[in-house]
Amino acid sequence: MAHAPIDEVVFLVEENPEAGGYTASCSRLGIYPQGDDPNDLRRMVVDAVEARFENEPVRPQRIRLHFVRDEVIAA
Repeated sequence: MAHAPIDEVVFLVEENPEAGGYTASCSRLGIYPQGDDPNDLRRMVVDAVEARFENEPVRPQRIRLHFVRDEVIAA
């Protein structure tokens, strides 16, 4: 059975203050790039998606980065 083409790949992006940099995860496709800053991460995400779909006849049209941020407020 053929799979429907994927129009959009969604990544959850988190800043990693302990180690520095950013991590992105698309568990649906098993893609987990990292970058030193948001611009570096964007390049790494595009490269990772291109590599994942290298042998596929159709590639996603969009990549969405959903930045997730935890905020702690002193009580």
